[in-house]
Amino acid sequence: MSGFPNSPKLFKGGLVLIDPESARVLRIIVLQYNSDSLTRTLQLQAAGGEGGNRSEPLRFKGPAIETFKLDAEIDATDQLEFPDEHRAVVEHGIAPHLAAIEALAYPSSEQLANLDRQASSGTLEIAPMEAPLALFVWGKSRIVAVRPSDVSITEEAFDPALNPIRAKVSLSLRVLSVDDLGFAHKGGSLFLAYLQAREQLAAKAPAGTLATFGIGGIP
Repeated sequence: MSGFPNSPKLFKGGLVLIDPESARVLRIIVLQYNSDSLTRTLQLQAAGGEGGNRSEPLRFKGPAIETFKLDAEIDATDQLEFPDEHRAVVEHGIAPHLAAIEALAYPSSEQLANLDRQASSGTLEIAPMEAPLALFVWGKSRIVAVRPSDVSITEEAFDPALNPIRAKVSLSLRVLSVDDLGFAHKGGSLFLAYLQAREQLAAKAPAGTLATFGIGGIP
C-alpha cells in the first residue's frame, strides 16, 4: 500500500475545452504535474488611461486584464516501466499529450479546409474561425475562460524512435472577462463567479490599523 491513509487528496490543474454555444465538454487536458508557480499579471483599466481624462481618476473602464503564466512538466519515464499498461506511451511517448496542448494554438485542419472551400467558391465575406472556449481550472474557486496567447514547448528527452518522453510546457493565458464575452455568455458568468470568490477572500484578510503606520488618523 502506497501513500498515507490520512494524506489530503491532490487535485490537478488543467484546461477544459467546451463548445461556446452549448457548453458541452469537448476535451479535458489535465496537467500531469501541477506547476510549482503561477504568475498572475493584472493590467488595470482606468478611465482615461495614461494622460487621459483627469476629471475621473477614480473610475474604471472595466475589469483588469489578467494573465496567467505557468510551466508544466510532462514526463513518461514512469509509464514506460509498465509498457503493457501504457501502449500509447510506448508507441508515441508524450506526443499525444503535447499535441492536445498545441491544438490550443491553431484552428483545426477541417476549419482550414472549409475556409479554402469558401474562398474557392467566391464567398465574399468569410467569418473568422471560432475556437472552442478554453477554461482554466486551478482549484474549485478558480475556473475562468481564457484565451491562450503564448504556448512554448521544450522537448527534453526522446525514446529510440525520437518520440518525446519528457517536456516542459510554458503557457500564457489571458483571462476573458465580461468585457470580452458579455454577461449572458457562459464564460462571462464564470468570470463573475471568479471575481466574487476573490472579493470573498479579500473580506477575510486581516484588517490593519492606522497605528501600524504610526499615525492616529488621516490629516
